Amino acid sequence: MTAKEPAAAATARDRRRELLDTAAEVFAEQGYNATTVRKIADHAGMLAGSLYYHFDSKESMLEEILRTFLDELWDGYDTVLETGRGPRETLEALVTESFREIDRHRAAVAIYQKESKQLVAQERFAFLADSQRKFEKAWLSTLERGVAARVFRSDLDVRLTYRFVRDTVWVAASWYRPGGQHSPEEIARQYLSMVLDGIAVRT
Repeated sequence: MTAKEPAAAATARDRRRELLDTAAEVFAEQGYNATTVRKIADHAGMLAGSLYYHFDSKESMLEEILRTFLDELWDGYDTVLETGRGPRETLEALVTESFREIDRHRAAVAIYQKESKQLVAQERFAFLADSQRKFEKAWLSTLERGVAARVFRSDLDVRLTYRFVRDTVWVAASWYRPGGQHSPEEIARQYLSMVLDGIAVRT
């Protein structure tokens, strides 16, 4: 192996990442069905044929975008869930990790929100349904632990609360822009101060 080969491989990986970032933005803005390989290539400043050097289809691009996002999301979530935090601390950490993922993968989150219901019907995107079931279990169990421990109100409808938290967190992908006035951690802190005042036991 020559010294140039590792550098060439790194350049190819970087270019692939750039193309996926471009594709994610186009998918998020225009919708998956309305996006063609030619549109992605135009935004990337290259010929459509050249894009096929890196990816065999737009489906492959979308799958890699969503798998990368979900793999990173679950790396963060699993770390939180394995640390043995109390239910309130777990909820706080999950919300914070969610906003960090929006910061890292805003376009992928937007795609997931808009397209997942249609995509799960395709076999290659079955992993979306698996992730959703795992996601729901993690959040519901955290809320149920909080009610059982009298950290959250006893009259709390945990499924309704889960849906509220889920939707109000992830909808941030529609307006959040990396590098803005507030860090993801600050947004999470503000969000939690509003939500937890509504579900914590009043003393």
